[in-house]
Amino acid sequence: MTELLNAIEDPADVRRLSRGQLKGLAQELRAFLLESVARTGGHLSSNLGTVELSIALHYVFNTPYDRLVWDVGHQTYSHKILTGRRDRMDTLRQLGGLSGFPRRQESEFDAFGTAHSSTSISAALGMAIAAHLKGEDRRSVAIIGDGAMTAGMAFEAMNNAGVAKGNLLVILNDNDMSISPPVGALNRYLAQLMSGRFYSAAKEVGKQVLKNAPPLFELARRFEEHAKGMVVPATLFEEFGFNYIGPIDGHDLDSLVPTLENIRQLSGPQFLHVVTKKGQGYSLAEKDPVTYHGPGKFDSSVGIVPPSTPPKKTFTQIFGEWVCDMAQKDHRLIAITPAMREGSGLVEFERRFPERYFDVGIAEQHALTFAAGLACEGFKPVVAIYSTFLQRAYDQLIHDVALQKLPMVLALDRAGIVGADGATHAGVFDIPFLRCVPNVSIATPADEAETRALLCSAYEQDHCVAVRYPRGSGVGQAVQSDLSALPFGKGELKRGGKKIAIVAFGPLLYPALSVAEKLDLTVLNMRWAKPLDLDLLLRAANEHEALVTLEDSALMGGAGSAVLEALQVHGIVKPVLMLGLKDQFTEHGDPVKLMAMEGLDAAGIEASIKARFNALLSSSVPSQAGLKLVN
Repeated sequence: MTELLNAIEDPADVRRLSRGQLKGLAQELRAFLLESVARTGGHLSSNLGTVELSIALHYVFNTPYDRLVWDVGHQTYSHKILTGRRDRMDTLRQLGGLSGFPRRQESEFDAFGTAHSSTSISAALGMAIAAHLKGEDRRSVAIIGDGAMTAGMAFEAMNNAGVAKGNLLVILNDNDMSISPPVGALNRYLAQLMSGRFYSAAKEVGKQVLKNAPPLFELARRFEEHAKGMVVPATLFEEFGFNYIGPIDGHDLDSLVPTLENIRQLSGPQFLHVVTKKGQGYSLAEKDPVTYHGPGKFDSSVGIVPPSTPPKKTFTQIFGEWVCDMAQKDHRLIAITPAMREGSGLVEFERRFPERYFDVGIAEQHALTFAAGLACEGFKPVVAIYSTFLQRAYDQLIHDVALQKLPMVLALDRAGIVGADGATHAGVFDIPFLRCVPNVSIATPADEAETRALLCSAYEQDHCVAVRYPRGSGVGQAVQSDLSALPFGKGELKRGGKKIAIVAFGPLLYPALSVAEKLDLTVLNMRWAKPLDLDLLLRAANEHEALVTLEDSALMGGAGSAVLEALQVHGIVKPVLMLGLKDQFTEHGDPVKLMAMEGLDAAGIEASIKARFNALLSSSVPSQAGLKLVN
């Protein structure tokens, strides 16, 4: 039954409901959300936990005039459904469909585009200050998870917000019970009391009256902190200049709505602490929120069922096995992740080597400098991090790691196009932004076997080496169980051919080989974007009429650019076709379709080569008879 939900076309319809109808709306919304995600796949646990909070926010605040800024964004499905996108939820995370995250181009109710964490307070503060400067009586609300509060950026923003002039509300969505004690009736009562105008006014009057009697003022301040500290962790947030309220039950609309209504009448920075439960209302997700964090399609009446036949190993699994095997061999290995234990394949490592495993929270900058400190003391850090998240630690990579030439391995998962998560999670800039940094090398394995071998190569070096590999599984290449390394900075001749040589970096080696078989081309598997195997490259350049560079990375400044630079330095002038990702952000959708749209599947590569070198391919004159590459 979705009688109430079907009548909601935008938040104005929510605000026309009676308070008593909101609970019924929450039940319908949660049921619709579950069935919708089961059909499309997507983030489930976190979204089930924010149903009531989404309803309460749109019920109390005048959205979109009042701004809602959701942190990370994978808790916004209810928000999307309530803001006119219910009928498009079947397109979620699909090409041309709804994004899985807030997106300004998608709706006026998405005040700020988010997908990386800990940005909400800064953005909402900017909006609050803008309203103040323009004389507008609008409210700005940042909804941030307790995990995102581990990032330094969140605290930088709070430090600024506490002294800024703006009506900002920060809502801490505490869904792991990691901060709060159990929430009860007393906390609900105190939260409503502390969010009321009388309490706020009395507090200010008290400050004014007592400030001329410092001993009494200090006594009152300590008494208030002690009273709050018995039931809530208020002191920390109030030291930043916020008025702390809570914690309250984030699934209790009878508590949420009046508390938010009270807060909306207050001025200055406010901090509301709500406690929610991931997977709320769906027992399977409540018991296992990690498994149901981002499932594919499934039957909600049954739950997620493991596949009957084991799938091919993913690159992430290859890394997870390698890091355990290398740690068994070398006690100096330390594994570090910024809150991505499951995603980066470190679950087994934590189980086997708990004293050498460090999850530093959503704090990428700290992760790199922490690893640098370990490297200074003779350890060998392995930082498992998504390519897109390494961008947040660029300063630390340059100043704390590369400048000091410290040895560590950066295991860059999700390199290239990632698919449904879209542009925010695509790892397409790592080759350009790493290639220009001294004392940093970049390995680009083509398959599972090379991933393990190049991780071994990276671990042997005395400087920072990034090994980039994609999401999902590869071609099913058999992987050796030993820890044999491939030569540093050396590629291989994969196929000998005529006239044109394809210079391939990473997994695009395999479509390159398919095209080369049809057109009788040479294929080089470069394996390293930095350093380039110059002997192999220059030999190919001298023995062919043209070159084609191929990478699943941004073309500008990427591996193809490195090839052009090398040819220029050595005075070689040859036609070069560079194939890779263009100067634009890639949409979300099926990775296979996206690669085809970019012209990076076998058909697209073949078409591009024929379009550029048709005359050369059709010519019967041999290019340089007698010359032959030697592997």
